[in-house]
Amino acid sequence: MKNSSQVISLRKPDDWHVHLRDGAILKAIVPHTARVFGRAIVMPNLRPPITTIDSAREYRKRILQSVPDEIEFTPLMTAYLTDDLSPEVLEIGKEEGIFTAAKLYPANATTNSAEGVSDIRLIDNILETLQRLGLPLLIHGEVVDQDVDIFDREAVFIEKYLEPILNRYPELRVVLEHITTEDAVQFVESSSANLAATITPHHLHLNRNAMFDGGFRSDFYCLPVVKREKHRRALRKAATSGKSCFFLGTDSAPHTRSYKETSCGCAGIFNAAYAIQSYIEVFEQENAISKLENFCSVYGARFYKLPLNSDSITLIRQNTIVPNSFKFKSEDQSYQEIIPFHAGQTLSWSLKEGFEM
Repeated sequence: MKNSSQVISLRKPDDWHVHLRDGAILKAIVPHTARVFGRAIVMPNLRPPITTIDSAREYRKRILQSVPDEIEFTPLMTAYLTDDLSPEVLEIGKEEGIFTAAKLYPANATTNSAEGVSDIRLIDNILETLQRLGLPLLIHGEVVDQDVDIFDREAVFIEKYLEPILNRYPELRVVLEHITTEDAVQFVESSSANLAATITPHHLHLNRNAMFDGGFRSDFYCLPVVKREKHRRALRKAATSGKSCFFLGTDSAPHTRSYKETSCGCAGIFNAAYAIQSYIEVFEQENAISKLENFCSVYGARFYKLPLNSDSITLIRQNTIVPNSFKFKSEDQSYQEIIPFHAGQTLSWSLKEGFEM
């Protein structure tokens, strides 16, 4: 990594947690991720979810068809775990180079998770297989019990489910996705090298007051929800700590305006378009620019046992004004709108090269 007060050049980063959707929205948003990130772990919670080798292969093909010709980008596919998924799917999927990891959604924990795991005890055979194959388990770490407060669901999941999983399967590599609490930071820091966590840009910038600033701000509603200010501070400290157990995962999750502004708005924040600039703002504010490249470009690849990217990206100190929205043409030819994270705000850094969307 080379940097000065005006220029930052770092090894090309990877996004270790992203939602790319499908159909017209896939074609509209993939270039935002592909122009900055060399690889991305792609979430499998489509409708229907990615539970077979063929569906993963076809989805990867659709993603690659949406990448501009001049850009090199590698989507890394994940299997959506269900109560009755056959371990053979994971074995063959790894052997054929289709699956890089498997994703555990507790049933009904978040968007398109209704077919997720209803009881973790039902997937012991899956966990054993993942451990044997060396495939990472990616976890949306929240309980769904209605008697547990939504702001406590991550902490309860860690105590009730994650710690027992790690004890039963000590060689299983696990990523606790999009952590949001001081509890998660402390647990990951104190656990073995087989446990890591991704941290999103929006959880570094927002606390839960942001969702209710002047009314309910649906654009800041995500799952897991943003938490108290003390948790945001803990996440910023973790991300900029230089500890290899924390690395970049945007959890960029686009929804059109009609799905965000409704009586039951969808959870998700679309941050892919300016994610790297968003992270840089945090690292600069925390006087930790020297730690940026490892967080963005090194620690994740090493955890996944993949080679580091050989090329780089360069950013310059030049204001970027984030647009209020992105528009694209849907399957019915009508124009749909997606609101990006930092909409209407000015960020301090810009990509030196790339293309405008």
